[in-house]
Amino acid sequence: MKVLLIGATGTIGSAVYRLISPRHEVMTAGRSEGDVRVDITSTDSITAMYESVGKVDAVISTPGASFFGPLAELTPERNEIAIESKLKGQINIVLLGIPYMRERGSFTLTTGITMDDPVKGGASAAMACGAVSAFVKAASLDMPDGIRINHVSPGLLEESKDKYSAFFPGFEPVPGTRVAQAYLKSLEGAQTGQTYRVY
Repeated sequence: MKVLLIGATGTIGSAVYRLISPRHEVMTAGRSEGDVRVDITSTDSITAMYESVGKVDAVISTPGASFFGPLAELTPERNEIAIESKLKGQINIVLLGIPYMRERGSFTLTTGITMDDPVKGGASAAMACGAVSAFVKAASLDMPDGIRINHVSPGLLEESKDKYSAFFPGFEPVPGTRVAQAYLKSLEGAQTGQTYRVY
């Protein structure tokens, strides 16, 4: 399959790339690195990415920024980070990508543990993840041409624990290699509308 992997150099994206690249033709996209450049907060940039890559059999989206910090410091402007990136960015990857998706292709988006197991400072991320999850479930009923859509919800990654463990006390980290398996399941499996939790 020809797979477009967005965010391929990130912590999750690089683990996914290592797993799927021996099995498929992988085109990478990122803000500053990759076969093509993309800013997922810009619809023009997303469209230009698809125009450059052409028809694909699958799209995997792993990026998505959000503000982590006390609710008292979550201003409307800081909340927009998650709305524009993790939420709207990923949804626009789907909406703008459907014309470039081959029949019976698939989209795999990324959410996170905060939508199920909230932590202090994670309200904005939880909002965006929960909204993406609801979109995936509902959109799966309407996807044309047998296209599937799922999302992976990772827990605290082993590779990121030094950076984020203060926000996740008592959470057991999961290795990126295990998280990557969920993306492979979405990519090569037959399910749609699913949440693949890796906690």
